[in-house]
Amino acid sequence: MGKKLVLIDGNSIAYRAFFALPLLNNDKGIHTNSVYGFTMMLNKILEEEKPTHMLVAFDAGKTTFRHASYKEYKGGRQKTPPELSEQFPFIRELLDHFGISRYELDNYEADDIIGTLSLKAEKEGYDVRVISGDKDLTQLSSPTITVGITRKGITDIEDYTPEHIQEKYGIGPHQIIDMKGLMGDASDNIPGIPGVGEKTALKLLHQFGTVEKLLESIDEVSGKKLKEKIKEHKESAVLSKQLATITREAPLEITVDDTVYTGMDTGKVVSFYKDLGFQSLLEKLGDAGEPAAEMVQEDIAFEKVDEVTASLFADENSLYIEILEDNYYRADIIGISVSNDHGNFYIPTETALASEEFKQWAGDETKKKTVFDAKRAVVALRRRGIELQGISLDIFLASYILNPSDSVEDVAAITKSQRGTQLQPDDVFYGKGAKRSIPDESQLSEHLARKSQAIFSLKDPIIKSLEKNKQYQLFTELELPLALILAEMEIQGVKMDVGRLKEMGTELTMRLKAIEEKIHQLAGEAFNINSPKQLGVILFEKLNLPAVKKTKTGYSTSADVLEKLESEHEMVREILHYRQLGKLQSTYIEGLLKVVDEKTCKVHTRFNQALTATGRLSSTDPNLQNIPIRLDEGRKIRQAFIPSEKDWIMFAADYSQIELRVLAHIANDEGLVEAFRTDMDIHTKTAMDVFHVSKDEVTSNMRRHAKAVNFGIVYGISDYGLSQSLSITRKEAGQFIDQYLKSFPGVQDYMKESIQEAKQKGYSTTLLQRRRYIPEITSRNFNLRSFAERTAMNTPIQGSAADIIKLAMINMSERLKEENLKARLLLQVHDELIFEAPPEELEALMKIVPEEMERAIELNVPLKVDYAYGPTWFDAK
Repeated sequence: MGKKLVLIDGNSIAYRAFFALPLLNNDKGIHTNSVYGFTMMLNKILEEEKPTHMLVAFDAGKTTFRHASYKEYKGGRQKTPPELSEQFPFIRELLDHFGISRYELDNYEADDIIGTLSLKAEKEGYDVRVISGDKDLTQLSSPTITVGITRKGITDIEDYTPEHIQEKYGIGPHQIIDMKGLMGDASDNIPGIPGVGEKTALKLLHQFGTVEKLLESIDEVSGKKLKEKIKEHKESAVLSKQLATITREAPLEITVDDTVYTGMDTGKVVSFYKDLGFQSLLEKLGDAGEPAAEMVQEDIAFEKVDEVTASLFADENSLYIEILEDNYYRADIIGISVSNDHGNFYIPTETALASEEFKQWAGDETKKKTVFDAKRAVVALRRRGIELQGISLDIFLASYILNPSDSVEDVAAITKSQRGTQLQPDDVFYGKGAKRSIPDESQLSEHLARKSQAIFSLKDPIIKSLEKNKQYQLFTELELPLALILAEMEIQGVKMDVGRLKEMGTELTMRLKAIEEKIHQLAGEAFNINSPKQLGVILFEKLNLPAVKKTKTGYSTSADVLEKLESEHEMVREILHYRQLGKLQSTYIEGLLKVVDEKTCKVHTRFNQALTATGRLSSTDPNLQNIPIRLDEGRKIRQAFIPSEKDWIMFAADYSQIELRVLAHIANDEGLVEAFRTDMDIHTKTAMDVFHVSKDEVTSNMRRHAKAVNFGIVYGISDYGLSQSLSITRKEAGQFIDQYLKSFPGVQDYMKESIQEAKQKGYSTTLLQRRRYIPEITSRNFNLRSFAERTAMNTPIQGSAADIIKLAMINMSERLKEENLKARLLLQVHDELIFEAPPEELEALMKIVPEEMERAIELNVPLKVDYAYGPTWFDAK
């Protein structure tokens, strides 16, 4: 293998990393984002370049030999942020642990060290790679020296070879200094010739070749004004070229041989990563070829159980049930494993399901069980006639509570995050793809025993983490009980009126056909409405509507474009309606018919309890959270949801303005609190305060504006967002928000405090201690930081509202049992609970449902619940 020297511009890469990444800090309060980014760069270089020699060059100080000829060199640069300055010692320590040479030289810049060493290495037959964020170094490029310049962030690198420079600029690497001489460099305060930019500089170099030849031939320059500028600033051009020239004769006290790379000290790197809190880098150590990071597969002893006996189980056990498909309601169980202090056991599915001992153990509440995804396990076993009781810990749910932003899908991922060891992921074991093959039983038995063993060993560390975060109560009193309730709801399912659903499908097909004919009539010709290309031609060429946005393939006909054109032509409104009805037909009518159980005529949606960052529930197969109810046709889909028992009724109850009530409580704003306590319409109250009018003077438009800003506060208000929703200017929206915040000072204080708290802690919390981590809150990127600040404001509101309805579900489940009622909780959709019940229980439901929902949590404003009932879900709204 040939000799390869990698030279890194240390200051440049440190700066790049600092400004590319959010302002991270570890548990000791040390800022670490630049060190982290620098480490990512080193790992990438070591993996891709495999250097034999390596050195990182640093600037030694602010003064260099260039200041002797031009005192203002690099003048005007902003002072290095202290958050970055404090990280340089750690970067140097990192390099030492990695075994990478570093060097700095008084009176010289890192560029000069790199320039001198690269030339020496080139002469000695090395392949040289330079990494920097400074394009000045491209002047070093040669057939054996490639200069990599960071673009976005620090790992996206553009390689400058002589060929690339020629293609990009039409000049050679040696002419980069001439280009800088003419155009200057604001970042280094190199003056150049005023008014000459890159385009003009290149034009001149294409004609004259160098600064010197240009100055010898000024009379040949076309353009009187340019000619005068060059004559006036000749000395500046010569000086600028000198300043931009990297010296290749710096008096270095090291040679190329001193930069040999022999590898990192793994122990020291591991310790360094731990000190700085670089958990993900610890896990990736194996990717760099170091033994410390190899995928750990713990050797475990296990046995296959041919006959289940009582002696197999202990008082504390872990249980793992393997199901190959995502839809655990219909999928087969392919294996079961149990671990405890006696050992690790694989139980074939047929053995477990046929065993009375297994059934007895599964249903025994005194035999505590730690599982992965309690709801999944309960549903899978119940469908096969086995009750699962005594679940004390669900590591899937617990892991979600500890960090809802982590998308944890299997035992391997949780084991890795909690213990730092890595089980073989499922997608590796079974192979990726929808139809995954089942391995032979000898492989499967070990695989499942390993999983139950991992779950068993995770119990104590996960409980400790929950207790440390003060979230154990959130798990035991909210999420785990809710998982068991959701399991019951999934098993129960909701009955569908299939005939009515098909009837609605026929009606929609006819409506779509009629609208299609009308659109063709308005267009004056038939065309494919679903073809953006054909539709674009009709709208923007034939009808001459103003083209809002163009794409590579033609005119954009996206919803936001058409909504802006709605008032321009009747056809646009018809197209929007056509698309809405088309989505109803395909997604909801046809979608529901696909998932209805043929025997029971029920749909068994699966509730996602560990998916959203706010704690809200969502649902899958089918998604019942997103049935559009703003359209009449969308609302009518609820007519197909009916009770499963003859003559029963559907009963629905939902919270009124729960998020605004939570805001009133958290912000403790006098105006909002008083409005809710006196049961006043909150939007009218807001309009009165913002517009300074009496209740009788509030117009419908005032109330509409007030409603928009009220809900805007909940979801993170911005002048742009409000201007779009109300079709007003950003200035007007901004003034409206300002007036709102003056009217409700408690809300303004809450917004500031929530952002400040998130900056200090790195996360926001709900009333029940649910956390959402927001690392972008300290980002230097304005857009990222703005989004993070809105998240910090709305997470306590949305998350607390989600927690409250979950509490209500638990309380209602217990109350129905206490009252010995037959009524069943079927669905939760946003702030609404849907039940089915015999008509004789209606009076009881009208009393206890609002009662339990309104007292789920005690706020300083009352919670209010509205309810309705009827033969279908549609009638119960």
